[in-house]
Amino acid sequence: MASPTLDRPPLVLLVEGDPARRRALEQALRADRFHIRAVPDADEARRTLLSMAPELAIVDVDLPEASGFEFLHQLRRGTPGGPWDPGIPVLTVSRVRGAQEVVRAIEQGADDHLVRPYDYAELLARARGLVRRSRGETLRDAVCVGPLVVDRRSRSATVNGRRVELSAKEFALLDALARDPRRVLTKQELLRDVWGYIATGRTRTVDSHASRLRRKLETCGAGQRFVSNVWGIGYRLLPEGA
Repeated sequence: MASPTLDRPPLVLLVEGDPARRRALEQALRADRFHIRAVPDADEARRTLLSMAPELAIVDVDLPEASGFEFLHQLRRGTPGGPWDPGIPVLTVSRVRGAQEVVRAIEQGADDHLVRPYDYAELLARARGLVRRSRGETLRDAVCVGPLVVDRRSRSATVNGRRVELSAKEFALLDALARDPRRVLTKQELLRDVWGYIATGRTRTVDSHASRLRRKLETCGAGQRFVSNVWGIGYRLLPEGA
């Protein structure tokens, strides 16, 4: 299922002690239109908070030298004159499994918690959800693009009132493209948002689903207006200039 995008990119403080994980997560979130300040430990995170006001913090509680829970407590306590909101949403991550770890994270002030290894698509969806609730934003039940209507509540699509028979992944792909019809979504973004994984090699998954989706929309009277291939990059719902 595609993760909903946000109206404007949020500023996120990422606190991750492992260099490889920090780089990978920073790159992935930047590709998904987050503004990221990535730091390796609690001390750097505390210094960073003195000069920024993030809308979300993603904190690995398994930090070197200092407990991530200790940093979380300091974040929630705030600092007189500090620029950040102590009530910002916080998503914590740990390697420890079990309900007790989740309960501990929530009791320490986290709004949500993930256990490694996790799917990036799940982290992305939860991060977007936390920011959206903090902003008071809601998703529209339906998106209209010309004669095309994508109804998220019923998970259905119609063209000029005629229902388009779509598989679950075809609908998720259409929904992802319809959220920002003129934006080009890369194949990597679509693989993360729709299929929930990052490709390690060449794959035709996105292309084959996009081709079937285009044909089904055409069959229902949409012509060749929708699902435009941007060569070498990815797809957009509407072609350039539409």
